[in-house]
Amino acid sequence: MEQISTVLTVNGITKEFGNFTAVKNLSLGLSGGIICGLLGPNGAGKTTTIRMIMNIIMPDRGEIRILGEKMNEKLKEKIGYLPEERGLYPKMKVDELLNFFAGIKGISKKDANNKISYWLERLKIEDWRKKKVNELSKGMQQKIQFIVTIFHDPELIIFDEPFAGLDPINTEIFKNIILELKQNGKTVLFSTHVMEQAEKLCDEICLINKGKNILSGNLAEIKKNFGRNTILLKYQGDGDIFKNSDDVVIYNDYGNYVELELQENVDTQSFLKKIIEKVQIQRFQVMEPSLNQIFIENVKRSN
Repeated sequence: MEQISTVLTVNGITKEFGNFTAVKNLSLGLSGGIICGLLGPNGAGKTTTIRMIMNIIMPDRGEIRILGEKMNEKLKEKIGYLPEERGLYPKMKVDELLNFFAGIKGISKKDANNKISYWLERLKIEDWRKKKVNELSKGMQQKIQFIVTIFHDPELIIFDEPFAGLDPINTEIFKNIILELKQNGKTVLFSTHVMEQAEKLCDEICLINKGKNILSGNLAEIKKNFGRNTILLKYQGDGDIFKNSDDVVIYNDYGNYVELELQENVDTQSFLKKIIEKVQIQRFQVMEPSLNQIFIENVKRSN
């Protein structure tokens, strides 16, 4: 069988609910073995886009193709999907539920038991195998949903806010598994509004606002094109010197440090000499712009 390099193609999809346009003429293309972040503020249209990709709702216009085929119910066997609204049967025991979903996905009983044992141990919930789902914490339930999403070895995996409600330890576990999926040639699309996770994981991003694609492509290239006149600064003294400076285009205060973007014609070393006389500098680092900064600036410009 000929290998298809483009795993997901979204071509000009639009979805309207009455007079409200949730997604407008959105296009996206993903090749194999990459992680793409579907980014945007709350209400931007991320979940609506994912539901159209999954054929849960139909676009009013446009087309979606998976592995070169027009999206249909049969193709869902090649997709893993973790929805924003987690959907598990609360009265079923964990192993019963996982075997039930394995059967739906066409996994043999023997393979299912091996996979279930592996993933329960990997996610450190083996001791809860015989417990009912409603006895599990929300974090544990999310782990079960995560197993259901990936244990049939799908080609395309879609996560809608996969890190929501997870503590740092389990966030790290999920992150490492997602990176393994990529290394195994899988294509991962996940929605989030947490820029820190997207920045660590993504090869590509698609930033949407008010249903429109306002920025997309390779993350490294986007950062390069955004500019490098950005400074990470930790200091003691009066921060008004930065807020009121004609040299500073953008001032983001994170409490323990500030992120500054300087005017294009401002030399960073000259800027340092100027401020070192007025505040005590503890850290001064010229850096590439953060994804959080790119997100904020592009959404503001879009609005």
